[in-house]
Amino acid sequence: MTKYLHRDNNLRALFSLIIHTGKVIIVNQPSNLKNRPGWVGKLLAAILLLLGIYMLAGGVWLISLGGNWYYAIAGVLSILSGVALFRGKAIAVLWFSLLFFGTLFWTISESGTDYWRWVPRFALILLLAIAFSFHLSTLLPRLQRKHSGAVTGVLVLTFIGAGGLAFLPHNTTEANGFPAPDGKNFSADTGTGTTSQEVKNDWPAYGGNLSAARYSSTSQITPANVSKLKVAWQTHAGDLPPGARWGTENTPIKVGDFLYVCTAANNIVALDPTTGKQKWRFDPKINRDALPYTPACRSLAYFDGTQKPSQQPSQPAPATASVYQHCDRRIILGTLDARVFEVDAQDGTRCTDFGNNGEVSILKDMGETYTGYVSITSGAVVIRDTIVVGHQVIDGQRVFGPPGVTKAYDVRTGKLKWAWDAANPEDATPKHGNDAYKRGSPNVWTSFTGDEKLGLVYLPVANPSGDYWSAPRTPAELKYGDSLVALDINTGLPRWNFQTTHHDIWDFDLGSPPTLVDYPQADGSKIPAIILPTKNAELYVLNRENGKPLFDVIEKPAPQGGTDPDKRSPTQPYSTFNSMRKPDLTPASTWGLTPLDQLYCRIKFQQADYRGAYTPGSIGRPFISYPGYNGGSDWGGVSVDPVNGLVIANYNNTVNYTEFVARSVADKLHVHPSDKIGYNLDTHASPLTPQSGAPFALNINPGWQNGFTGMLCNEPAYGGIRAIDLRTGHTVWDRPLGTARKNGPFGIPTGMPINIGTPNNGGSAVTKGGLVFIAAATDDLIRAIDIRTGKTVWSAPLPAGGQANPMVYEQNGKEYVVIEATGHHFMRTGKGDYVIAYALPDTI
Repeated sequence: MTKYLHRDNNLRALFSLIIHTGKVIIVNQPSNLKNRPGWVGKLLAAILLLLGIYMLAGGVWLISLGGNWYYAIAGVLSILSGVALFRGKAIAVLWFSLLFFGTLFWTISESGTDYWRWVPRFALILLLAIAFSFHLSTLLPRLQRKHSGAVTGVLVLTFIGAGGLAFLPHNTTEANGFPAPDGKNFSADTGTGTTSQEVKNDWPAYGGNLSAARYSSTSQITPANVSKLKVAWQTHAGDLPPGARWGTENTPIKVGDFLYVCTAANNIVALDPTTGKQKWRFDPKINRDALPYTPACRSLAYFDGTQKPSQQPSQPAPATASVYQHCDRRIILGTLDARVFEVDAQDGTRCTDFGNNGEVSILKDMGETYTGYVSITSGAVVIRDTIVVGHQVIDGQRVFGPPGVTKAYDVRTGKLKWAWDAANPEDATPKHGNDAYKRGSPNVWTSFTGDEKLGLVYLPVANPSGDYWSAPRTPAELKYGDSLVALDINTGLPRWNFQTTHHDIWDFDLGSPPTLVDYPQADGSKIPAIILPTKNAELYVLNRENGKPLFDVIEKPAPQGGTDPDKRSPTQPYSTFNSMRKPDLTPASTWGLTPLDQLYCRIKFQQADYRGAYTPGSIGRPFISYPGYNGGSDWGGVSVDPVNGLVIANYNNTVNYTEFVARSVADKLHVHPSDKIGYNLDTHASPLTPQSGAPFALNINPGWQNGFTGMLCNEPAYGGIRAIDLRTGHTVWDRPLGTARKNGPFGIPTGMPINIGTPNNGGSAVTKGGLVFIAAATDDLIRAIDIRTGKTVWSAPLPAGGQANPMVYEQNGKEYVVIEATGHHFMRTGKGDYVIAYALPDTI
């Protein structure tokens, strides 16, 4: 029986369908050579055919792994569409219509209103539909051109509209619940010394002062006038690093009439803060063979010897200090070849009374350290009269690498006062000999701070050298690894510790410096507190006097198993204050620009072991860590507005895709630690991480990048920034951080200001004027954000990547915002050695 289907007058000529013996055939459409498409149509047919073959093959593979059936079905329809189009068959319209509308309905079911999920599922199909629509009148001669043109027009307008939506904000929490003025001030009282004072004219420490709040009470630049901000001066720090590794990550410090900058080769450069002109330079002449993975010099330290920590600034200095003496004020430098220098803050000459002619080496009594394994990448911290120095041990080379011992020296003489090793935490007496400290013990590589009033230094302790293997760790290492540890500044012994990851095998070492605040109480007293951001995206708030959480921390069950299952912790700690953690991944949250790369990522997801956060790895199957080791908060830390009571936290939302490679296989591939085969990390970098001493090497895909396109396999946003109410932990606003202007497939910048939210490294600075200044993202922009709304109110392009924390000061009545833009190899941003200051013009 024949049944003809008719549409309205506009579409009546489009097609007539007949159902006969279970087959659908388009009739009343002649099929002859005139229906055959030209070379453009044949090219489209070939594209559909190739797309279909890929989708069918990959889709069948995905089905075999227990994945979604869409790709295989879409592959069949695409092949049928391509073959029919090439032959000029009208039935091509039916096959492609089924592909188009089937994809549309599937996209709606998997994506809902999530814009970024629509992109890989529907954008390419929509483009193909536009191209296919130009052949409708050829395939269906009775269809008038004006009708086929109308179809094309609708599709083009849909594509333009959908593309325009990319420029609108997505994944945002609009401003809500901004704290009402209540007269409370959350500024931390850390003492009375220079580095404990209000930050306005100066910025004497990495985080502004010992509170590490990165808050300046300057208020000249506001949301109302920031649009007029211009470059006040720009200079080159020098020492542009050679090779394939760069990223100084430096935040200058400023005291009086000097702005102090650290370069990639650890030169100290003193600049005039109003002009950027060099006043002096100190070159420690480091061993360039000792450069670590990243040649970072995050900060210098400052010591004012004319003022005791308890002395009030308003009181006159002691008579002996009334006339400045050489090295009364000192700049302290830690170097990439593991030395500590002190130089005079006025002229940059060595303080010869410190150590051996102005320097000490932290390598003494650390046993065999191997060239390039031990480096100081974060600034030392001075608490009272003691310098505390941590160091980095290069990741992934040896399970039993150099020890992670943290050392403390007399700030004037350089005498070693104590040495704290997390593997022997109850004895900080300096030890001697090659076996003085345990090999591979946890180190302190990131920035840290302290409280002169309480006499404590707060160390964010990393995990032991064998990041992904916990079997050989001692009970002490299991207790103090991945912990914030408060040490008595006089004895070096722990007062308390708080652990953020139990039995870590995901490289969740503490990478963020903590920030100090005081919580005002109704009776006028204050609770001294410390804010601890983490890579696993949890944000903890503790009493900094005793380490007890001020907001509950809940232990939740964690996945079990892995290479050493008996070492797994049954639970992991979650903060109830605030978490930047996103929902667990699902197959639907895999991403790509097209269904091609999304299918690749979806297959990879199905192949991996992923049971949510803290999934342990095993040999024989890749596993997913989400967030990965560059997730959450890293070395940039957070900033705090103590007047409004807000935490400003930028964060990453990235994944690690990791595979354990059996040691026998790694040995056959000649995967050995760098010291054993003597290669240069610039030219002989292996895709495998040796982790010598463990039963496996590592193949880590940080960020879970598609090996062909370079795009990430999880959906945007990849980075964000949020404001958090200190009183409650409520998220006041949250927005993606970073545009796609310098990012794109195959490493090709799109140039488009789409606020996709990029990975970011580096933190922010906050001012009393109501602005948050931050670079950090991979779009090479520095921006100002209105702290009340979260909206960007000013931005400027940088000549190199801005992976560093900005700082703010006032000089001669003018407010300056300064950033050192050196780029970063890991973030794939441009290399440079720029120091740039921004200010308002003299007349506005």
